[in-house]
This record gives sequence, structure tokens and C-alpha cells, in this order.
Amino acid sequence: MSISTIVWKKDHVRLIDQTKLPHELVYLDCYDVEPLCDAIKRLSVRGAPALGVAAGFGVLLGIKDFTGHDRHLFNAHIEQVCAQIGASRPTAVNLFYALDRMQMVVEKHPHEDVPAVCRLLEKEAMAMFKEDQQVCRQMGNFGAKLIRKGGTYITVCNAGALATSDYGTALGVFYSAQAEGKDFKVFSLETRPLLQGARLTVWELMQSKIDVTLICDNMAASVMKNQKIDGIFAGADRIASNGDAANKIGTYMLAVLAKYHKVPFYIVAPESTFDLSIKSGEQIPIEQRGADEVRSFGGCKTAPDKVKVFNPAFDVTDHGLIKGIVTEKGIITPPFKTNIKRAFLNG
Repeated sequence: MSISTIVWKKDHVRLIDQTKLPHELVYLDCYDVEPLCDAIKRLSVRGAPALGVAAGFGVLLGIKDFTGHDRHLFNAHIEQVCAQIGASRPTAVNLFYALDRMQMVVEKHPHEDVPAVCRLLEKEAMAMFKEDQQVCRQMGNFGAKLIRKGGTYITVCNAGALATSDYGTALGVFYSAQAEGKDFKVFSLETRPLLQGARLTVWELMQSKIDVTLICDNMAASVMKNQKIDGIFAGADRIASNGDAANKIGTYMLAVLAKYHKVPFYIVAPESTFDLSIKSGEQIPIEQRGADEVRSFGGCKTAPDKVKVFNPAFDVTDHGLIKGIVTEKGIITPPFKTNIKRAFLNG
């Protein structure tokens, strides 16, 4: 499935408001940085690759209204815009990767005038958008080799077209396998507390006519015990140099269950999701979200108003639980510390 999750429209960003799915397909038009940051915080746009694209487009929003020709003031303005966007969500490294690329454009062209740098920044943002599309297809093609005809698979959260600018990461594997003519089944975890699996992944897979069954998060163990599960595919928001992977809360639980039931567990993510500056998942910042996301849903209270809530948005899956990481460079297998460097630093 390919859907226009986020695009640049001359002077603004248009994106799908994913908080409205699956009942409404509504688009948001962001003409300034603040509404875009708000959309990121509210999860109207989400998914590590899509956040990277959003960050690049956000810089374009930030420079749109800059007046004057002073490069020093312009450079300071870019730093402020990047800091504002970077504060919107802490875990997805793709967001910071994109901001770094935009700032590098400014640093590499110190003698260009402001209009020229603005043109270069727009070129860089569009390059990242197109790269994400290409990378999605490459990951999908590599991952499709892991899908067998008649197989049954599990996924969590949403790592599809809605999480990228094209095919998706984990769901991209399914789309590529479908394009190859393979028939298979998918169990999608609902993914509490915001139900990205139920609201987004199920919607995507049904749109693409892929056989999908929705299950509650706490049904995963029973499904693995009583069904023949051939593999689990999940996305990632940040991957450490040793292969530890942060993804939506509940992914670690799946990986532990997969090891017990001898089900291969795969992460699907592009190079931009790897943070080679950190040694392990212990260094990955985990976003803590508001208590009301757990106390209620869709305006309906599901718990006492004053109950204490622990609501981390992500958890970290130890590299020892991961059979392989599907990337645009191929499938990286253990030992991850060595093979990740080989794939990206020497590749």
C-alpha cells in the first residue's frame, strides 16, 4: 500500500491526521512550525521515517517567513527552528537525523546568500522524502524473502505506509511479499494505549486486501502457543550500535514470547534509524506520555481519575532476542555489533 501520508505543497506541509483513523481520512495543512510540532506531539503524524520527513519539511516552514539577508541571523534562526522541532518527540532518531542533515546544508555553504541556502534546504528536504520512498521499497524486497506462501505472521503498532512516506518498514515486507504473489496471514496486536495496531495497521492491511486478524495485546502468547506462527515483524524508532532496538511499548514483550515459542523475531528499519553513537539500548531516551492516554480512550474513561499511571511510549528489545534486522542494505544478522558496522560504516 502506498499512501500520501505527508507531502510538501509549495508553502506548507499536508499530512494525514492519524488520530482520526480509521473512521475518517482527514488531512491537516501546516503552514508554520508550531502547528507541525503540535501534530507530531499529538501523533497526528508518527512513525520514525515519517517524523524524519516531517522534520525536514518543518525546517522549510521555519525559513519561509524569515526576512532579511543577514547570514548570521539566518543561521541562528535555523538553529532555533531545529531546536523547536527536536523538542517535539525524543525517541525517534530519524527526526534528529533529518535536522542534522538540514543544519549541515547551512554549515557547508557559509558564503551563499540567504535565498540560495533556502533553495538548497528545500532540495535537501525533498531528497530525504524521495530517499525514504526508495528505502521503503528496498527494505520490503529484502524482507519479502522471509515470507513464505501460506505463512502466518504477527506485527505490533503501525510500521506501514502511515509511518513513512511510502511503503512502510515492517508492513512494507508484507506489501512486497503480496506483490510477489504470496498469500499469507497477519495477526495485528491492537497496541494499547493508543491502538495504533487496531486503528492504523488493520486499516492499512484491509485496504490492501491482506488477510489480517486483530487481537488484543494480551492474546499474543496464546496465539503463539496455539497457532503456527512463522515470524514476527516490528519497526523501530532507534537502534543502538549493538542491535538493541526501541519500538512501541509491547514490542519487547513480543520478542520475549517469540524466544520462548521459537518464533523468529525481526526488526525492519532504515539506516537513518540506527544511532551508532550509543553502545546499547540503555542510552536510548524513552518518551513518557500523559496519564490520560491510559485512563481513557476516545473520550471514555477507563480508569479512576486519580489513579497513578506509568506510560512509556516505547520499550527496548535486547539484541539477543532479535534474529535479524531488515534494512535497505540487506538483512543484518548477529553478531550485530560487528555486522551493523560492516553494513553501514563500510557499506
